[in-house]
Amino acid sequence: MTTVIHWFRHDLRLADNAAFSQACAAATHVLPVWCHDPSLDVMTAWGFARTGPHRRRFVADTLGDLAANLAARGSGLVELHGRPRDVLPALARAIGAERVTCEAIAAPEELDEIAALRAAGLVVDATWQSTLLDPLDLPFEAERVPDVFTAFRSAVERSGVIPPAPIAAPARIPPLPALPDALPFITRPAASSAAGDDVDDPRSSFPYRQPAFSGGESAALAHLDRYFARRLAHAYKATRNGLTGTEFSTKFSPWLATGALSARTILAALRRFETDHGANDGTYWIWFELLWRDHFRLLHAKHGRRLYRARGLSDAPPPTHDPAAFARWCRGETGEPLVDAGMRELAATGWLSNRMRQIVASWLVNDLACDWRAGAAWFEAQLVDHDVHSNHGNWLYIAGRGTDPRGGRRFDPAKQAREHDPDSRYRNLWSTP
Repeated sequence: MTTVIHWFRHDLRLADNAAFSQACAAATHVLPVWCHDPSLDVMTAWGFARTGPHRRRFVADTLGDLAANLAARGSGLVELHGRPRDVLPALARAIGAERVTCEAIAAPEELDEIAALRAAGLVVDATWQSTLLDPLDLPFEAERVPDVFTAFRSAVERSGVIPPAPIAAPARIPPLPALPDALPFITRPAASSAAGDDVDDPRSSFPYRQPAFSGGESAALAHLDRYFARRLAHAYKATRNGLTGTEFSTKFSPWLATGALSARTILAALRRFETDHGANDGTYWIWFELLWRDHFRLLHAKHGRRLYRARGLSDAPPPTHDPAAFARWCRGETGEPLVDAGMRELAATGWLSNRMRQIVASWLVNDLACDWRAGAAWFEAQLVDHDVHSNHGNWLYIAGRGTDPRGGRRFDPAKQAREHDPDSRYRNLWSTP
């Protein structure tokens, strides 16, 4: 009799989840768990809560869907309150488990939790599974991944490497082990503590409180089918810089961020679409942006904690910071209409288009002379699609402290408004909070 704990992290799905499939294949009993880590509830060094209400609600809905999908297969999800390094060893002792399976995440805090579990005597099998490409198939060693995205993409495309196909959900999930009656760290926070106001802002471009955009694998797969059925992929390159609406971009990112949807599942759907309807610049650009996502993950594996220094990968002096200017930026009160519109949208909805993310980030770093890490922390708290790799990578890129060969990017709001909001529709839409 073997009992394995599967610790869900940013892989909140059953399909194309190699780590979970490994647990199901290796054990007679599998206990799926999620840890509500209190370190994500604390105040940041910048003076605001690390996790805001939009992100909380989306994750809570995702967990609810995962629990339902597990229950439908005769299993279930046990939610733990506490740091993984504290509660998982105690849980393992209580149920006689010696092994934990989970996904591997190449970010400092996530790596520290794995190290702490191993130091506590647990065997931890961490599976790398969030990238489109398998690192072993790359045309270079993982530690030699090109720092510049264009070089990375060119090498990958020249090599002809084919990403692995997504794997099906386990055909059978082993039963749950017996749980002792009194384990104080097993809890499920009340939904109201994660939700807040249950009414969507009608202006939202990602109305996550509506069933079609709610968190979880079920909604993710339905959205994936709907997106390609509407043939929106053919127009993606032309529409991707839009500022508002539910169809100008793929909207895959919130489900990718929680792991309710895998990059390989998206690519498989994209390739089927291209077979049926033809490939064009729009479909290529979806592949292109999935490669960007891979690149940020591989840069984390290569550079690790250096990406979290104030100077990042650069030799630049530490960034300056103006707390008052930062507070105005967060509130959408900088006096720059396009930037303020973007910040109001972010606060009201937990969503911001990719174009607007670049514009508001550039304004904070280049025009308000604030610390890029404060902006990254605000995005982490607010965004329903926060992803540690992409968020950090993009902020470093804008600040010129990452791998951008141009040494940073400044987006002129006046020029951006002329090109992307010429009729002031977006600015008028978000003229008020």
